[in-house]
Amino acid sequence: MKRIQDFKFKDYTWLNYQNYILTLKTNDQIAEVKPGNFAELKIPNAPDVFLRRPLSVLDVDHEKNTISFYVKIIGKGTEKLGKLRNGDRVNVIYPLGNSFSVNGTKKALLVGGGSGIAPFILLGRELKQKGIDITFLIGARTKEDVLLTDQFKKLGEVLVTTEDGTMGQTGLVTHHSVFTDEFLFDKIYTCGPDPMMKAIAKIAEEKGVDCEASLENMMACGFGACLCCVVETNSGNKCVCTEGPVFNTKALAW
Repeated sequence: MKRIQDFKFKDYTWLNYQNYILTLKTNDQIAEVKPGNFAELKIPNAPDVFLRRPLSVLDVDHEKNTISFYVKIIGKGTEKLGKLRNGDRVNVIYPLGNSFSVNGTKKALLVGGGSGIAPFILLGRELKQKGIDITFLIGARTKEDVLLTDQFKKLGEVLVTTEDGTMGQTGLVTHHSVFTDEFLFDKIYTCGPDPMMKAIAKIAEEKGVDCEASLENMMACGFGACLCCVVETNSGNKCVCTEGPVFNTKALAW
């Protein structure tokens, strides 16, 4: 069930110059959040930022009543969200969208690039709880952009590619040898830039395995009213915020 709930700023964890984890706290019960759900955050003390910002839920701690978001500074809203102070309140609409499916999988490959790694902690944790073998494949430009690997290593194997070869294998994620060696995975989950997800979807089709992609379309309202997040599918146009953000890639008109 969707909630509109006020949280208080708790703390930041800065991952590098452009990416941070924002943790918010409440005295009330936190709603159930599933892997792939997102939230719409109102930017406090920023009258010049009218629209909420959609963010994937990174983690939830029901014992501490905290919720965390992975944030990449890409504009005024995400920049101001990184300047909160103790006592600042953040209004959050959540949980929004659908979630990844985790049934019927034995060995999963989670492929992420950029801020697309955000849903993978919750997803990895649920997969592990179900006894599913997990491998993370993270792509970045350089080693300074390879983030959250310590958290991922607690859940499964972590593979890395960097475009400049400073960490892991050199090249894009699609160049990793995991795709050219014997392919043992029966499900691929992916989130990141559209070109990367399209390439991963093509590989999944070639390998004959299911692939689910969490799309990162621009979303202003989160309720399907503004239509700015519409994506073309094989059964017509659909709103990513309400009928996604997770789609089986076979359903997308890519």
